[in-house]
Amino acid sequence: MQLPDLKEARKRTKENVLTKHFTFDDKYKNIVKNKYYFLKTYGCQMNERDSENIKAIIELMGYRSTNILEEADLVILNTCSIRENAHNKVFGYLGRAKHAKLNKPGLIVGITGCMSQEEVVVNKIVNKYKWMDFVVGTHNIESLSEVIYSSIKSKELKVNASSVEGIILEDLPSKRDNKYKAYVNIMLGCDKFCTYCIVPYTRGKQRSRDKDNILKEINTLINDDYKEITLLGQNVNAYGKDLNINYTMANLLEDVAKTGIERVRFMTSHPWDFTDEMIEVIAKYNNIMPHVHLPVQSGSNEILKLMGRRYTKESYLTLYNKLKEKVSNISITTDIIIGFPGETKVQFLDTLQLVNECNYDLAYTFIFSKRAGTPAEKMEDLISMEEKASRLKELNILINNHALLNNKKYLDKTLNVLVEGKSEKDNDYYMGYTEQNKLINFKACENLVGKIVKVKVTKAKTWSMDGELEL
Repeated sequence: MQLPDLKEARKRTKENVLTKHFTFDDKYKNIVKNKYYFLKTYGCQMNERDSENIKAIIELMGYRSTNILEEADLVILNTCSIRENAHNKVFGYLGRAKHAKLNKPGLIVGITGCMSQEEVVVNKIVNKYKWMDFVVGTHNIESLSEVIYSSIKSKELKVNASSVEGIILEDLPSKRDNKYKAYVNIMLGCDKFCTYCIVPYTRGKQRSRDKDNILKEINTLINDDYKEITLLGQNVNAYGKDLNINYTMANLLEDVAKTGIERVRFMTSHPWDFTDEMIEVIAKYNNIMPHVHLPVQSGSNEILKLMGRRYTKESYLTLYNKLKEKVSNISITTDIIIGFPGETKVQFLDTLQLVNECNYDLAYTFIFSKRAGTPAEKMEDLISMEEKASRLKELNILINNHALLNNKKYLDKTLNVLVEGKSEKDNDYYMGYTEQNKLINFKACENLVGKIVKVKVTKAKTWSMDGELEL
């Protein structure tokens, strides 16, 4: 077994990152027939992108997809470790998978993703979940077919999740979930080590892909008629800082815009690395979408310091105002953590004040969740869960009010919308996203999926808008 080690996961050396090119071993090709896999993904866009690679690898082995757990011969949970709630969901679903395995002894069950790189999680699995078949870490996806094949032959638990700084793995096969929008990893890992965050431990050190490989992937997507790409990374703004060359995220954004792809997005941004040059490039190119996700986490300088965020409320506001001033019609969303250890009522009110000042289009809000091995785990936390829940409720009311007011600004305006599919609530309606990344539903008689159309906003709601197709 190759087990994760928290101390090893903390290490950062100056050694150059190795780039490897994935090749699928032909001895695992089509080794199963009439077998089905069930893949459940938790967490962020990075995990969704990983799942696209996982699907492609196991389909090369001959597995076919099913959405019904009980039909599966292989179950993989691609996991997230950002909050305790994500852990609970995974272990809850493993209980269901165990029941399915009792009814179908040949069923193979494993986990991948960030939880597979957590020392406490893997120790728990090794000691209490011995019925499982495998754990494959974030640095070991190239071994997936080998591990699954071993699980077919042998029923003992296999763990391939050693804690390393990480490599760049190019040429992974991919089964895209969407035919018109695509995620493109530009960098992996993180070196920020915010005191509450487990990601630097589960994803390894910050490492940027070569720009030529990124642009090659994007040009392939353009040739395949993709309309929109989202550049992904734990901290995309730091792209290039580890390459020791004079090539930054601003340079990459400009080169991506010049490919001619119709829509460019990027996430997630850390305010610390957001440069004036990036803002200039966003403002310069019409195909870089006017939406930035800019996590603030707290409006209190004291809490920001405890979080290890390395910026102040004042510097954040300076950046925010630059974006608002220089990028036309920009929408800005954020992340906020409530109830961080030591947060006083006054410090919480500082966050509410910042929300009012920034007038966010949307915010993803969370109660602080302890992560084993992070510095914040050991911080004294005297705030009751009742008080945290009360603060979260008050914050969400404020966020929702701003979201509704922001959406109302678009009433009677015509927006460009990339159509993604039929509305879940009404089959006569289509749904898509505006350039500002706002969800809109509208009625249409013809199939418009994958097209960019003009829609006039007729109704504004908190989380979405309704509109009429302009012919």
